[in-house]
Amino acid sequence: MLEIRGLDVAYGESQVLWDVSLDVPAGGVVCLMGRNGVGKTTLLKAIMGLLPARAGLIAFDGVDLGGRRPEERASGGIGYVPQGREIFPNLSVAENLRVGFLGRPASAGNGRGVKADLEEIFDLFPKLKQLLSRKGGVLSGGEQQQLAIARVLLARPKLLLMDEPTEGIQPNVILQIEDAIQRIKERGIAVLLVEQYLEFAWRLADSYAIMRKGAIVSSGSTSDLRQDVVRQHLTV
Repeated sequence: MLEIRGLDVAYGESQVLWDVSLDVPAGGVVCLMGRNGVGKTTLLKAIMGLLPARAGLIAFDGVDLGGRRPEERASGGIGYVPQGREIFPNLSVAENLRVGFLGRPASAGNGRGVKADLEEIFDLFPKLKQLLSRKGGVLSGGEQQQLAIARVLLARPKLLLMDEPTEGIQPNVILQIEDAIQRIKERGIAVLLVEQYLEFAWRLADSYAIMRKGAIVSSGSTSDLRQDVVRQHLTV
């Protein structure tokens, strides 16, 4: 589904990603791991078109995304939940959710209708149904994270990019988010997950990739990830 080959990305004259290659299969969950500052968020931004590639290929569903704007990538089926959530603090939960429908591909049409889509979201995150009139900015961190994920899912993505979804979240909400990602996976949505919480990542991901200094230094099945590799590249 997502194919990245030989990707280089820079901020001005400072190169951050070096010859990155990565695959995310349809319906699979890939966890991208690494210490802070190694380029994980930069990679997600490059996939979304928020940063230009200096060299290399990013293809989605067999289509080269080079030159496509972020909104075109979103309408083409890529959803992005950024680090820090970036919900609209002055809009209500209901208004934030309505924004999700704006990113829906035209080919999706109305389908089952807004009500059915919202009920599916409330099945994943029941708390949101109780908070529809509340401003996004007064929600807890866990509630904001659920809202950010829900908003993206309403656009019906085929690939979901998630940047540190457990950061600053209380343990009981982490379990709810984990359950939601498992159910998202069962619906056939692929997930590229940036995550520092290793146990959370191992429970969810089929495969992993580890970044160091802007390059992929190890990858494979999560069941084969060795503790010596974790100590070498992930422990502080």
